[in-house]
Amino acid sequence: MKTLQVHIVTPDGPVFDGDVEMITTKAESGELGILPGHIPMVAPLQIGAVRLNKGNETEFVAVNGGFVEVQQEKVTILAQTAEKADSIDIARAEEAKKRAESRLQGNQDDVDFKRAQLALKRAMNRIDVYKHH
Repeated sequence: MKTLQVHIVTPDGPVFDGDVEMITTKAESGELGILPGHIPMVAPLQIGAVRLNKGNETEFVAVNGGFVEVQQEKVTILAQTAEKADSIDIARAEEAKKRAESRLQGNQDDVDFKRAQLALKRAMNRIDVYKHH
């Protein structure tokens, strides 16, 4: 079966480099399923999981925003942060979720709700990706 060359890169360096048969991710406009030969495009990404399929194996990467660039046989994801499921510190992610939830539930005037909501989304994404591996 044909494959796509996939690169997931953050400011800290590469997170994933490999060949896959299909990649699924969440763009701002909705979910994208990308196969070899996909039309070239660039799209902003949501906080979400990137699913990488090859044969019977599926690998998950938690991505916090960024962009996906699709070329004929190559996909590049440029993300602020990205973590493979097996490298996620689940205790840290759950603690971040609790902190964000308590900020959102408190009635303090100095809380930046948008920032707390994004922190909660990031933490929940990391927890979901960890549970899928």
